[in-house]
Amino acid sequence: MITTLRKPGIALAAATLVTSIFVSGVVLAAPIKINLTGAEEVPPVQTSAKGSGSITVGDDKSVSGSVKTSGIKGTMAHIHQGAKGENGPPIITLTKSGDEWAVPPGSKLTDEQLKSLKDGHLYVNVHSDAHKGGEIRAQLKP
Repeated sequence: MITTLRKPGIALAAATLVTSIFVSGVVLAAPIKINLTGAEEVPPVQTSAKGSGSITVGDDKSVSGSVKTSGIKGTMAHIHQGAKGENGPPIITLTKSGDEWAVPPGSKLTDEQLKSLKDGHLYVNVHSDAHKGGEIRAQLKP
């Protein structure tokens, strides 16, 4: 039996919605790889320090991940809300173990913070005594 679609606009809208939901979930569940440098700080910092790691945001807005650093005696590390080239408030404080900083278990984004992530307006940075505002930074780009 062959059926014809009488309202192709509705079918297209439904397919677009399902695809958008699927793609959105996949993007958020994938780890976001990051490389922290002084050049990304605002203002830029001259340093040999660096860091790398990944941050994952689940479909339920839960956050996990870690950053490993070298060439820096980090004093604090955070995920901040702020666009590239701008400083912003910390939203998640990372915990330190040696040269590694980890997102604490149970961390979650709010709806506003999730929108900021999707817009590329979250970043990770590591602070030091020499650079209290942050010595190395990387923007989260899902």
